[in-house]
Amino acid sequence: MISLILSFAVLVAGYLFYGKLAENIFSPDDRKTPAYLRQDGVDFIPLPTWKAFLVQLLNIAGTGPIFGALMGACFGPVVFLWIVFGAVLGGGIHDYMSGMISERHDGASIAELSGIYLGPAAMWFMRLFSVLLLLLTGTVFVNSPAALLARLTPESFSTTFWIVVILIYYVLATLLPIDKIIGRLYPLFGAVLIIMAVGILFGIVSGGYTVPEIVLKDLHPDNLPIWPFMFVTVACGAISGFHATQSPMVAKCLKSEKEGRLIFYGAMLSESVIALIWAAGGVAFYGATGGLNAAIGELGQSGVVFDVSTGMLGPVGGVLAIIGVIACPITSGDTAFRSARLILAEITNLEQKHIRNRLVITIPLLGIGAVLTQLDFNVLWRYFSWSNQTLAMISLWVATAYLIKTHDHKIYSLLTALPATFMTAVSVTYIMMADEGLKLNSTVAYPVGIGVAVILFAIYVIKGLKGNKPQ
Repeated sequence: MISLILSFAVLVAGYLFYGKLAENIFSPDDRKTPAYLRQDGVDFIPLPTWKAFLVQLLNIAGTGPIFGALMGACFGPVVFLWIVFGAVLGGGIHDYMSGMISERHDGASIAELSGIYLGPAAMWFMRLFSVLLLLLTGTVFVNSPAALLARLTPESFSTTFWIVVILIYYVLATLLPIDKIIGRLYPLFGAVLIIMAVGILFGIVSGGYTVPEIVLKDLHPDNLPIWPFMFVTVACGAISGFHATQSPMVAKCLKSEKEGRLIFYGAMLSESVIALIWAAGGVAFYGATGGLNAAIGELGQSGVVFDVSTGMLGPVGGVLAIIGVIACPITSGDTAFRSARLILAEITNLEQKHIRNRLVITIPLLGIGAVLTQLDFNVLWRYFSWSNQTLAMISLWVATAYLIKTHDHKIYSLLTALPATFMTAVSVTYIMMADEGLKLNSTVAYPVGIGVAVILFAIYVIKGLKGNKPQ
């Protein structure tokens, strides 16, 4: 339990000090934000700070810090270190910079920002890559709630029926102004996500459960190596490229640049608190990583969430679990499709104030999502996980290029260059080793992954730190 308490303390300190450092480097000011300059009543709408925070939290979280943390906890309490330091040094910086750079460029997507700072080839790659990731995200977060709803309702309401219902909701959430559905429902479900986590923490303490202390040892029962698998398994809660597609959506709603640290960096670290609690709760409830891993294999992540919640909190926990594992993934899916609509609107130059233009993009997009729901969930999840961390890597390099080009003191760009280098090593090593990748052994994958990261960092030092003067 001491490790868990210390982890919470590091996250608080990270927000107060490292988050403040990031804010000082970026230097937010009093300029008018896109929410006012481009206000259109659909996507560019000023939101109150508290509402923007909760929308951002639910956008980036969903069930990510629950499912991912439970699977990551199978490696043992060493996962606490990745959640804490990954979030403070990587995830929080990633979310803050992607949101604030977007805000400085009229709410532009991460794909457009890639074109501005890394060139046209990077822009087109990121357009395709980010839309693909968003499609995978939206599809992944259709299947799990639909399956649970089918279990809880009469047999006539099949999984396919609920998939159709959820997709219809996605059409509405993707089309309607952000303050009509997302702005009204997300604060409520964001509160549920927080209440669930607080409840599990209360259950751990009041139930006398033992939370193991951190040991630098791989305890995964299937002998999966910590490097790089843990760093991909736990994305939401530590660092996630999906957030770079969501932060620009909220950047369109900021009333002031000075809200950025709370809304972007703060929401990321809040997600990390949720991930820590669920990682601790999973191991504590099942007693060991072997028991947790077996439960995930038998019941799935949704079943484990239900077991832990009801076991620690009784019927109230069951209700919260059902709401959480149904509502939270749906709310990640709908914003995934909304973000994809906005990126496709940038590509096609279709102005989104008129509903006809929104329909032209939304209907085909959701149609592709419907087809993807027929694929195997586990295969989708694996590709989603790797794509997620690869997008985080690219987003951090975009932020690095931004800092180099806009600051006299280019050494400040180390703020993003270091986590970008780390995530490069993670992503390359994983795709070399994973079943959905090249399936190479560690003796080949480790040197290649680390070598690619070192080469990119060397290019950054030679061309970046010694390149052109800031614009």
